[in-house]
Amino acid sequence: MTGTSNNTRGTDSGSGLSPSLSLTLSPSPAPCPTSGAIEIHDLTVAYGEKPVLWDVDLTVPAGVLMAVVGPNGAGKTTLIKAMLGLVRPISGEVLVLGKPYSPRSLTVAYVPQRGTVDWDFPTTVLDVVIMGTYGRLGWFRRPGVKERAEAAAALGRVGMEDFAGRQIGQLSGGQQQRVFLARALAQDASVYLMDEPFQGVDAVTERAIVDVLRDLRARGRTVLVVHHDLQTVPEYFDWATLLNVRKIATGRTAEVFTAENLRAAYGDRAVIPAAVTS
Repeated sequence: MTGTSNNTRGTDSGSGLSPSLSLTLSPSPAPCPTSGAIEIHDLTVAYGEKPVLWDVDLTVPAGVLMAVVGPNGAGKTTLIKAMLGLVRPISGEVLVLGKPYSPRSLTVAYVPQRGTVDWDFPTTVLDVVIMGTYGRLGWFRRPGVKERAEAAAALGRVGMEDFAGRQIGQLSGGQQQRVFLARALAQDASVYLMDEPFQGVDAVTERAIVDVLRDLRARGRTVLVVHHDLQTVPEYFDWATLLNVRKIATGRTAEVFTAENLRAAYGDRAVIPAAVTS
């Protein structure tokens, strides 16, 4: 499958925290997706009179690990919020697994930016992760032994099992990020949306997160990540979308993450990684 683009630029078609996870960061072979886990058609979103996303068409194939990159103000976070129904578009639609998104469907897990969370809320690490199981319980069932075991397993996958009883506000930024990733893992969704999960974390945490994302992909999950570090895009992600209010290009990273497309997205501010093709 080749990537797609709204223009003709480039070759668009397109630690040791957990013993069960490899620390190698060598790229994994890209899967051969055949269907769209997320389909966005003609999406336009504005705040007041200012358009933030304009006429965006995007298909996120099932089973890929996709980066969404672009300059500040490009609409990356708004794109995720539109997928989740947190902002109302002027026009367009979003389909998740072929249907309009509904929070009750439990098909999507969301990891927000760390800065949007009230870390002073008095709750333990384990309780935060157990929240990922609430959707399956409904309104009247309380978490039990099964849910606590699932939450503990999720903490183990991100190397945070020893912090289960700690207050969430007592953790470092990187530890808090791993806890929110564990909460998403406990949800056991088909699609994962993550907004800047690497922001402000240390190298050990970054490696741990990458390993978890690759494990999700290996399990057939679809992962979309808003990402800011252009240097690591070719290493971490097999698919990429370049965005600046409009979609610039989307497809396999090797095909669309080009110098020309980066200049189209970032303009004169573009810093082209050495590994990127022209």
